[in-house]
Amino acid sequence: MLNIVLLVRALLTRNTGLSVPTFATVAISSLILGKAVLLANMLPFINRFPEKPLIWNAAWKTVIYSVVATFIHYLERLHEFWKETHDLGAANHAMLTQMVWGHFIAIEILLLVLIFNYCVFAELARVIGVARMKAMFIGPIPAQPGPSR
Repeated sequence: MLNIVLLVRALLTRNTGLSVPTFATVAISSLILGKAVLLANMLPFINRFPEKPLIWNAAWKTVIYSVVATFIHYLERLHEFWKETHDLGAANHAMLTQMVWGHFIAIEILLLVLIFNYCVFAELARVIGVARMKAMFIGPIPAQPGPSR
């Protein structure tokens, strides 16, 4: 998901002189976000609306995951400015004054849509089961023959 965001960001910033994170930075951010999702799924209030339609839990989880993703996106941008200033306060000030907010918001909208799609499919898989979900998307998986006797 974050590699799609990287691609869109690279396209948005082409020929502007703005830096784009490397694949390694995106991979690390992905690992952090993945860990945040795993930790959030262990919280007791994550499945807040079990009796309501699935959209309630999907929307709730989208809000939680989007806050985490926005925080990581903010830290990623802050790190870019910190590399130039080596002072956290100055980096934050420079980022807030120099950042192209249209690009930041565009990336946030893309993240929101991707996270919502993830949450919808995760809720569907939780309710109908992963095996049935796989069978619905890629067809029935043929039974593996047992060992010969």
